[in-house]
Amino acid sequence: MGHNETTVVLLKPDALQRSLVGQIIHRFERKGLKLVGIKMMSVHDALIEEHYGHHKDKPFFKDLKSFMQSSPIIAMAWQGLDAVETVRTLCGPTKGRVAPAGTIRGDFSMGIQANVVHASDSLETAKAELKRFFNENELFSYGKCDFQYVYYGEEDAGR
Repeated sequence: MGHNETTVVLLKPDALQRSLVGQIIHRFERKGLKLVGIKMMSVHDALIEEHYGHHKDKPFFKDLKSFMQSSPIIAMAWQGLDAVETVRTLCGPTKGRVAPAGTIRGDFSMGIQANVVHASDSLETAKAELKRFFNENELFSYGKCDFQYVYYGEEDAGR
């Protein structure tokens, strides 16, 4: 049986600039995940350095920072059984040009940095990213009427 999880997805500046926001959100909704938080925001230096700290000493960090600050991002929190793995599967591999067709990156991106989405890579990362991008009052708990069919016969996924 799966575990009810909440994970973070960031729609990067290229998703916003290329008018892909609705199409990407639709992929997660169509899968059956529950949107529990969403907001548009600018990412300041400290937030980028915290979020991408593992890349801070790499030569591409300056370009990454510039890219992530080139326009607002959309931060989202999605919930469901095994949400971290499910979201990562929907997104596809980091390098858009090799991501399989049918995945978000495979259908909408060619780049590594400009790959339209970021998704938490583990449950531990998701917990840290939820705190990084959302205040408690920005995350919502509510029943979702279609869960009886999304998870028919499986454990209650937070209906």
